[in-house]
Amino acid sequence: MNPQSAVTATEFVQRFSSTRRGARLARWLAVQQLDAWGIPYGSPRSDAAALVVAEFAANAVTHGHVAGRDFEVRLALGELLRIEVSDARGESEPAAAPVAEDAECGRGLLLVAAVAVAWGVKARPGVGKVVWAELHPHDEGVGAM
Repeated sequence: MNPQSAVTATEFVQRFSSTRRGARLARWLAVQQLDAWGIPYGSPRSDAAALVVAEFAANAVTHGHVAGRDFEVRLALGELLRIEVSDARGESEPAAAPVAEDAECGRGLLLVAAVAVAWGVKARPGVGKVVWAELHPHDEGVGAM
């Protein structure tokens, strides 16, 4: 790799209370951090990242909640923007499954799949799981809105 074309990764990691308020705060701080990194608030990339953080955080609070345990958000900016949300519950694996046309919920991971280059789930060291997604940090390529 040409040293002049190397991309420096930038990272943000924060724990949040496993509550709806914690999920809202996670989304808000994520878009503030992205803005500080040069991905403007309200841009298509910022909005896509906000959607991913909001969905993963809401799922961590709703389905991954373990009493007394927080969830964690990690953003890593390099060639791709990697978003990870970890929680303490490891037995439930999220899936972007088809939902009924009149269903009131269940479309969040379908939206994540639509905006992400890739996404998945991996075991968390110790206990729990990490749900992750990768997005282009700029409006280009696969997953661009």
